[in-house]
Amino acid sequence: MAGDGEQVMFERWFARRPPDDGSEEAYRRIVAQARRAEFYASGGVPDSLDGRFEMLALHLFLVLHRLKRERADPACAALAQALADRTAADLDANLREMGAGDLGVGRRVKRMAGTIYGRIAAYEAGIDGGEAVLRQAIRRNLFATVDPDEGQVAALARYVLAGHDLLAAQPAAALVRGAIDFPPPETDGKR
Repeated sequence: MAGDGEQVMFERWFARRPPDDGSEEAYRRIVAQARRAEFYASGGVPDSLDGRFEMLALHLFLVLHRLKRERADPACAALAQALADRTAADLDANLREMGAGDLGVGRRVKRMAGTIYGRIAAYEAGIDGGEAVLRQAIRRNLFATVDPDEGQVAALARYVLAGHDLLAAQPAAALVRGAIDFPPPETDGKR
């Protein structure tokens, strides 16, 4: 019979599951918002693997940018890390589901994570630099494979700024529980 120490070790090992820290709900909300049909139909974002990845990166940015303001709060820092971990696990699972070979999945997930960090830097510069800089980042990233009209780019810039403001108004305690809200996307220039 195993000793108490070994039993505890195996219980922890077999009981591994994501912590109940609100990250599952937060990630679910990020993904649900990124998949809203309005972004692809009237918003002009390509309804493709790349377009959906870009929308995920954009919404992840909005939440991580908000959590960054709470860097002194260990629960917010833990949520930010848990969201990064969930994103990596989700990318891994999706690549495997699409038939990517086991040997290349890790490298592809790392490359995709690097892309997300690049997007975060571009969108932060856009938030800090004003709407014109944000529009450039949106055009370069969300619309890299298509030629949107100025109205679509402007609508997404307004959406990002509205999302930034809405998240800024949400209390840190709500974010940690996963209660993350986003504004509705614009349709035909209206929310």
